[in-house]
Amino acid sequence: MVQHTTTPFLSIQTLCTRNTGRARSGNRITQRTAEDVDELLPEPELALAVKSNLAVMRCLETHIAAIAQTVTQRVKLRAEFQDLLTVSGIGQILALTIMLETGDIRRFPAVGTFASYCRCVGSQKLSNGKRKGSGNTKNGNKYLAWAFVEAPHFAVRYNPCIKRFYQRKQAKTNTVVATKAVVHTLARACFYILHDQVPFDVSKAFQ
Repeated sequence: MVQHTTTPFLSIQTLCTRNTGRARSGNRITQRTAEDVDELLPEPELALAVKSNLAVMRCLETHIAAIAQTVTQRVKLRAEFQDLLTVSGIGQILALTIMLETGDIRRFPAVGTFASYCRCVGSQKLSNGKRKGSGNTKNGNKYLAWAFVEAPHFAVRYNPCIKRFYQRKQAKTNTVVATKAVVHTLARACFYILHDQVPFDVSKAFQ
């Protein structure tokens, strides 16, 4: 359901940008009322399209909140996973997802194995040291992959150190590669947090 909210959100964002010439932030879009839309887009057909997408988003968000409330009532974060809540971008639902899908962290012999299981590293086939194609990108756990893709959206926004790391990567490459770098780093940090039973230290993870 969280993923489904992306489609109407992007539709609203694109429609507003195309017809007003101004990009709208996520917060401004989600806070729009029917009156705001009528003022922003005087054409009734365009306003109706935005209102319809907003209605879909809010319906999904209502059900997401209800599911999240039920999950947090019935599933409790075990003691050995409590330090996940110290990680920037990881809240109760993402921490529970990581706990339920990871299990015993000791079943992963190394941090690279865990990162690979979370689909946070590239898959490729090598022969005599040369790349011969890509491997199976569907290997690993899709729910952990989702959790670690969700976390950077908040981490980059609210943690200055992670934001600087992201901006440095983005300046050298592009947005997608920079996001993947944050995803990979957060996954590795979570492995050590669970393995060593220590809280998150942003200065060690994002230098």
